[in-house]
Amino acid sequence: MTEPLTQSPAEPGTEYAKHAAARPDRPAHRARTPLGPALHRLRALPPWSPLAAGVLAGGLLGASYGLVTAPQYTATSYVVAVPTDKSDPASALGFAQAYGRVATQLAVLGDAQMWADVPVATLRESVRTATSPDAPMVSVAATSSRPGEAADMANAVAGALTRHADAAADDTHVELRQFARATEPTEESSASTAVTALVSASAGGLLGGLALLVRPRRSARGPGRAGAALPGPAPAADVRGRL
Repeated sequence: MTEPLTQSPAEPGTEYAKHAAARPDRPAHRARTPLGPALHRLRALPPWSPLAAGVLAGGLLGASYGLVTAPQYTATSYVVAVPTDKSDPASALGFAQAYGRVATQLAVLGDAQMWADVPVATLRESVRTATSPDAPMVSVAATSSRPGEAADMANAVAGALTRHADAAADDTHVELRQFARATEPTEESSASTAVTALVSASAGGLLGGLALLVRPRRSARGPGRAGAALPGPAPAADVRGRL
């Protein structure tokens, strides 16, 4: 019978130690980056943290915008199209639609700037018109940070539009008359600070919810938890000695 082998093969750990000793310039552990603690804190946050952060950031931005932005006031003036003896109400309704489109043109705004005491560019940005499909009426609305200026702009544009319509009344057989003058508004037409904060917080919450949906799921194994160690192979000499 042959004698069992008394010399066991080299273990894997011994070979790794030899290689590590042969290369002393290679570090045994990776250097810790400065972002390591920050990333660890981010992973420790609860899963709903993006949603809460979005709501908080959106609310703060909306409240800041509402506090910084000046309030806006809107005043509205109305003119009505009246048919003459040579026309009918249907024609007056059609011309009211046409006058509503030309009210913000340069020809009308150029005459209105003298009465409103503001540049034409300001009238073009601040004045809006609207018509009704059922009534021959044109509404002229002007918006400004000062209530008195908003009323003056609305009345100036409505007066200029009436004068232009009267100049062409012999051909159109339709006249424009002042129905209601604009008065100084007492309430703001722009959204309040509370409304802007609420809307912005809702938008921030929506973005936070989307970020929460696309966030990768955490694995069951933690980042610092290593896998279970598997037993290494038994040396051949021990196996043969037990037989």
